[in-house]
Amino acid sequence: MDADIIKQKPNKIKKRTYFTYAISSAKDFTCVLPALVLLAIFTYYPIVEVIRISFTDWNLINDSYKYVGFKNWEWLFAGSGTKYLLNSLKITALYSLGEIAITLGGGLLFALLFNQITKTFSVLRAVVFMPRYVAMSSAAVVFLWILNTDNGILNYFLGTLGLGKVDWLGNKSTALISVLILTGWRAIGYGMMIYLSAMLSIPKDYYEAAALDGANSFKRFWKITIPMLSPTTLFLLVTTFISSMKVFQSVDILTDGGPYRSTEVIVFMIYKYAMQDFRMDRASVVAVFFFIILLIVTALTMKVSKKSVNYDS
Repeated sequence: MDADIIKQKPNKIKKRTYFTYAISSAKDFTCVLPALVLLAIFTYYPIVEVIRISFTDWNLINDSYKYVGFKNWEWLFAGSGTKYLLNSLKITALYSLGEIAITLGGGLLFALLFNQITKTFSVLRAVVFMPRYVAMSSAAVVFLWILNTDNGILNYFLGTLGLGKVDWLGNKSTALISVLILTGWRAIGYGMMIYLSAMLSIPKDYYEAAALDGANSFKRFWKITIPMLSPTTLFLLVTTFISSMKVFQSVDILTDGGPYRSTEVIVFMIYKYAMQDFRMDRASVVAVFFFIILLIVTALTMKVSKKSVNYDS
């Protein structure tokens, strides 16, 4: 009899464990349920809707629409939309490369310059980082005046140097550069602060050991600082790439996609089809294609970086 009771106890313990685990899991799920509902309503449902709309002929001017299959996709890849898509992809890629170079290269340069714990350098770091807090729309309006051809302060300084006026926002060769000037002014401080925080976490023993071995400052930077900053560089690369691909406000305010589509990045192209041409179907198909590009490039970046990123720090 006692042996039967002893045999039954483990089963009861297991049942109690499973029951307790189920109750705990239900409580955890209840805690995250509001976040899941918000994600479903404001993230996943819009994605599904955009994909659905890409297979329709929805024009905001008309009250009704119908499904047209892959007609919009044919327009994008084998019709009149192809040249505009290729142009926007090229402009977006150039802008993205420029922002990445400014954020990573300029941020690292400023981090090395201000990597000292003194009051003076703290003030300088704050001055460089401060533009990050300025709203892009407000900054773009200020830069409209700075880059103005006739009354802009930038052309005024160029005139004092004996140089001619530059039509920064009205010339195809300088319009995208003008947008990048605004972007760099806001982004370089962010890259600096991220790199500075990573530099402070690098153990000083590495530098002391390298100095004892006779390594000069450049070798210490190249062999220790750069490898130890690789996780930070990867983080900045991915986040800056994603944010640069979604640029819109600066282009909308400064150039409105012009002149002659020279600054028409892909997000502005989507906005133009949806809100100016009222072609939600074409805007949706470009948006879906853009979403796929972001997924593929981000996945490739993460895969390639696994071989070259050092997480020892």
